[in-house]
Amino acid sequence: MKTEHIPQQPNHNTLPRMPTWVTTAHGETLEAVAFLSGAALSHMHLVLVREEVPQALLRDRLALRAAEACVAFSGRPERAGELRDAVHLLRPGDLPGPAGETYMSWRRAVERPVSMKGLHRALPEFEPDQIANWLDQCDAGQGTPVARAATVLEAVLMDVPRAEVSALILADAALAQALGWTHLVPLLSLGLKRADLYKRGEALRLACHRAVTTSVPEAVRLSLDLTRRVAHLKAVAPKLRAKGAGDAVEIFLTCDAVAASALPLPDRAARRLCDRLVDLGAVRELTGRDTFRLYGV
Repeated sequence: MKTEHIPQQPNHNTLPRMPTWVTTAHGETLEAVAFLSGAALSHMHLVLVREEVPQALLRDRLALRAAEACVAFSGRPERAGELRDAVHLLRPGDLPGPAGETYMSWRRAVERPVSMKGLHRALPEFEPDQIANWLDQCDAGQGTPVARAATVLEAVLMDVPRAEVSALILADAALAQALGWTHLVPLLSLGLKRADLYKRGEALRLACHRAVTTSVPEAVRLSLDLTRRVAHLKAVAPKLRAKGAGDAVEIFLTCDAVAASALPLPDRAARRLCDRLVDLGAVRELTGRDTFRLYGV
């Protein structure tokens, strides 16, 4: 008797785990720290090429964390919840405020493949020629991808000392290009400290290598968690009966947070779908509020 073939869901448990020696070793010299950051980035690459990893969702959630770090650098009080509200509850014609603008810049930066057009879209305050000039600085730089990213970070901050967000976005863009990644993955801002942005030369390169050894393990853990959550969402998706549910699920698979009003369903149906997904353990309600709720994997 012929049996029906049922395709298996990818097993997130097969994703490579970060070797413990990368996270427990403590390099003191530039060479030692560069070795550790290189090992971390090599492992990150192994994770990013896996088909089951939700790349767009991972980048979008890292963009939130990068924005949160940048907002903290500027001394503002907004954290992840306020940043989500500033962007996802924005009404037509409203302005998101400085913190919301930071978040939107990071989201635009990770949304599309790294290109001059995409970077100008994320950083419209700078002309494409100026962005290209900063990125060209890393071509003159030497050493590892992290060292090249540090060169770009320093070049931007030397020219525009208060443009920390732009400098970090372009540094991560340079890092992605040097590693052969198609998209920018926020990493440097997650590990750098505010004081590091005032460093120059070898001290800044050392800080960037250390930042990578801090941020990459965090990004890998996040990728493992999101892969597991996305597999569950895909598994329960066939149970959804609402018209347009498939398109709604696709939005959840790529966005850190979603308002019910952003789903391609009538308002009441969208809210019911979100409640159903929460009941199924496929998405979480992120705000803890009774109104103006946001949902995410």
